[in-house]
Amino acid sequence: MIGDQTDFQNRLRAVLPASWFPDVTPVLDTLLGGLGAAWTSIYIMLQYVTSQTRITSASDVWLNLIAWDFFGNKLRRRPSESDYMLRSRVMLEMFRERATRSAVESVLRDLTGRCPMIFEPARTSDTGGYMSLEGLGGGIAYNGAGGWGSLNLPFQCFVTAYRPNDSGIGQVTGWGDFAGGYGEGAIEYASSSMVQAQVMDADIYSAIMGVLPAATMAWTNITG
Repeated sequence: MIGDQTDFQNRLRAVLPASWFPDVTPVLDTLLGGLGAAWTSIYIMLQYVTSQTRITSASDVWLNLIAWDFFGNKLRRRPSESDYMLRSRVMLEMFRERATRSAVESVLRDLTGRCPMIFEPARTSDTGGYMSLEGLGGGIAYNGAGGWGSLNLPFQCFVTAYRPNDSGIGQVTGWGDFAGGYGEGAIEYASSSMVQAQVMDADIYSAIMGVLPAATMAWTNITG
């Protein structure tokens, strides 16, 4: 194997004049074996260092540093997250679409697994038109489903983001669940701050801010 102790030992022996030593050289073999062991350790360390300089091969804390270098506190390793998952998120963020409506939709879908609702008051596709007919002006009419549009709110939108479905509180069941009852079993009064989730509300806010165009505002509501 290239780079192992035997390989280094043989390469050192090959550059020595054969006429200097007899066929059997136990002392020389031991000396060259020690040098080969030292160079093997250096070679293994060099391979490790080289691999940590590339996103595709970095691991452990070095991959954390790469994520921090590019995205700061916005992209951190989640509890028990593997190198593969963190690397995938880093690569996704590096090439993510930004400064568009679809960018907000995609970043929240990737983060939470759920598609958000986005309403832009100045976008007729969201508001429709006064007395519009089905299929025209967005298909939303007066007194129909939709929202009031306004040109007085330029560069603003309303975002309803949804938390991941897998959020929960460890060792605590839900109200009315068979595993617990009021005052009995694994049940207690709780708040959203106690939820043990991979994705926190702060992560959702940060994700939205990371893809919004400059000088725009997203009024955000996070719900379950």
